[in-house]
Formats: sequence, C-alpha cells, structure tokens
Amino acid sequence: MTGRVSQSMHDNAPHILVVDDDSRLASLLKKYLTDNEYRATIANSAEDARRKMAGLSFDLIVLDRMMPGEDGLSFAASLRNTAGPNRNVAILMLTAMAETDDRIDGLEAGVDDYLTKPFEPRELLLRVSAILRRSHEASHSEISFGAFTFNIPRGILSKDGEVINLTSSEQILLKSLAASPGVSISRDELSAHSGAQGRAVDVQITRLRRKIEDDPKMPRYLQTVRGEGYVLWAD
Repeated sequence: MTGRVSQSMHDNAPHILVVDDDSRLASLLKKYLTDNEYRATIANSAEDARRKMAGLSFDLIVLDRMMPGEDGLSFAASLRNTAGPNRNVAILMLTAMAETDDRIDGLEAGVDDYLTKPFEPRELLLRVSAILRRSHEASHSEISFGAFTFNIPRGILSKDGEVINLTSSEQILLKSLAASPGVSISRDELSAHSGAQGRAVDVQITRLRRKIEDDPKMPRYLQTVRGEGYVLWAD
C-alpha cells in the first residue's frame, strides 16, 4: 500500500524537461531532480525538446543557453511567440554567461529565471520550487479586455491566442495598469514603475495603444483620465 501511494504521488509531481547538450550534466540534473521528488526528462537539443514536448506535458524547462544548432535564447523566444499549450511553460535558463546584458537577453526572450554555471544544486532546487510556485499563481492571474488577454506575472499579451510582442517598458507599464483595472494611475506613479521620465510615459502609452486599440485616437481600453493619469478598463 505504501509503495503504491508513493508511486502515485510521484506520478503527480511536477514534470521538468532538462535541455542541455552536455549529457553528463543533464544526467546529473535529472538524478538530482528525481531524488527530490520531481519527474524529469532529458532533451539534448532544442529540436529534441520540441519532439518531447509534442508528446508530453511539462511544468518547467531547465534550459541551457549555448547549444549547437538553435540556442536556448532562440528556443525560449520561439515558445513565447507561438500559440499553443507550451507558450506559457516556465523556463529556468542555465548558462556560464554571467554578464548583466546576458541576463537581460534571457529575460527579454521570455525566461522566468536565470542561473549561472557553476551553481549550487540546492540553489537550483530553490529556484525551481519558486518558479513553479509563481507559475501556479500566474495561471490564476490573467486579465482580459476585448480579444486580448494579459498574463500579469509573465507580462505576456495575446490576442485570440497569438502573442503580441511588447518591449520591456511596455510590459512594465501594462503590468502596472493591469494590477488595478478600472483605477486611474498617475503619470508619476507609472514613471516610478517603468523608469520612464516625464512625458516619456505618454509616448509609451501611445505606442501601447497602437497595439491594443482598434482606434488609438479613440481608445476603448487604455484611457486618459484628465488631471489624474491613465486607466485600463477590463472586461
């Protein structure tokens, strides 16, 4: 009886796809994850990962950045920009590239977190747990307006299932507005969140309207509240 319960619990554990062309590291990661009660599958390339994802469902991808053929950045970006069940899968990128610009590149490609090699296995486990927790919360943190859906924690905007590309500044701006739909937010507050100075917030608002409004000059969703700021109206 005890063995059957244990097996059932393992079958319901989060399923993690380890994508790395270093077979030794991938095997070590798989063993470490399974020893800590996760399910794990290995792919040795982006192409192999796509084959595995076509037949299996995953809760998280642990993704190497530098791989022969399609690299991790391109693979992550392609998942985020393609409609389907894998678009919102959580991604933890592993890489030896530790510069700030490298981290920014990864986050802009859509990864959820970034861990540099070499790393402590305990830190990997903590980051995996945190990402999975946020991913679970994110599935209940979406806002809709018209044909658009915005996943607030991930900053992913889609229209009828197709991802709409946003700049990092536009993501931050929309997150700020979507966190309090129907409530006007001042330019100063939006500026503090986005880092944009003065009228730069107005410029970003104009650009965002071009992406979400049928008529940007007569906005339906992202409106100006005279003397107060801007408001996002949700369904």
